[in-house]
Amino acid sequence: MRKSFVLLLGLVAVMLSSCYSHRVIGYLQEPTKCNKLPVYDSVAYEPYRIRINDEIIYRLITMDETMSKMLGTNNTASSGQYANSYRVHEDGTIDLPFLHPVKVQGLTEIEAQDTIKAAFREIIPDADVKVALYNKYFSVVGDAHAGQFYIYKEKMNIFQALAMTGDVMNSGDRRHIRIIRPRDNGQEPEVLEFDMRTNTIIDSKYYYVYPNDVIYVARTKDSFYKVPNYSGFIGLITSSVALLTTVLNYVAYLYK
Repeated sequence: MRKSFVLLLGLVAVMLSSCYSHRVIGYLQEPTKCNKLPVYDSVAYEPYRIRINDEIIYRLITMDETMSKMLGTNNTASSGQYANSYRVHEDGTIDLPFLHPVKVQGLTEIEAQDTIKAAFREIIPDADVKVALYNKYFSVVGDAHAGQFYIYKEKMNIFQALAMTGDVMNSGDRRHIRIIRPRDNGQEPEVLEFDMRTNTIIDSKYYYVYPNDVIYVARTKDSFYKVPNYSGFIGLITSSVALLTTVLNYVAYLYK
């Protein structure tokens, strides 16, 4: 009986160590000496700047119906629909109808809009232009319901981005989230690695998600031994105890 009791206590200890705790998967935790979470510095938000191979869409608004028809966009003041997308070439320019190449690399959407509007007003005095980035997507791979998702707002943060995927799985390693971010001029992509459990991630350089980002969530090494919640843990304990009791009763019956 003593051996059985010790065996049962050992089983319970193993099971307790196999649950996902708040310390392991909880967000916005306060860094302390006990949890040793990193402390990240706050940085000012930087708007996305257009890169080579990005695609731009624009809407031209004018009362000049003749010019609008010539451009083939049907973009009058009343109807205005977005035309086809235009890729940013290696020299940082885009080719728009009736315009010389327009340099947009390194500009924000608002700056690109002002630049393109100024170019159109050289031939259409009342021209107004709305510009948007066509490839405004980020991707998620790993233990977070992989997919490609649209950035629907300015300043989308990492929590909002992962919420669109259904959140990181319990088996995902929140201590080592990686963002792979492309860079221009043939440079290798920037890889940002961070712990998203700490509350100091807010307003840090890891907080915001940009177009073309790839978020990679690795699987924790010990995830195979974990149970998803305490309900699963109780069920596992109950079934284990029942199995152990059956085995002990059978052994006792054999040695009668």
